[in-house]
Amino acid sequence: MDTEALRKGIIVFFENIEKYYGSKTEITQGLFSELDELDANLTAWNLSEFVLIRSAYRMNGEKFMLEGKGTYYEISADRIIDFKQNGRNKFEFIEQYSDTVFRITKVKFHYKY
Repeated sequence: MDTEALRKGIIVFFENIEKYYGSKTEITQGLFSELDELDANLTAWNLSEFVLIRSAYRMNGEKFMLEGKGTYYEISADRIIDFKQNGRNKFEFIEQYSDTVFRITKVKFHYKY
């Protein structure tokens, strides 16, 4: 993905995230090692569900933060290599942590409008 388009997409996402405050939020996170072959069967998955109450950008460490009661989730801004909207109220981030370690974060908002 073009770096400027990637940056703009992420900014638009976080500039508009307040509309999802109060919405049930699902975060599905997976760790994988082959970027070109994301195999769901070879990926370690985690699922969190919470009501989104706050989001922010943490300057110290360059992290995007999503928060709900008892839940705090961060996405490393400087490690994002891909971002897309996969449907209405569904978003996907891919971060790269080393040559062979990637994290995919799928965010789905159960938004009433």
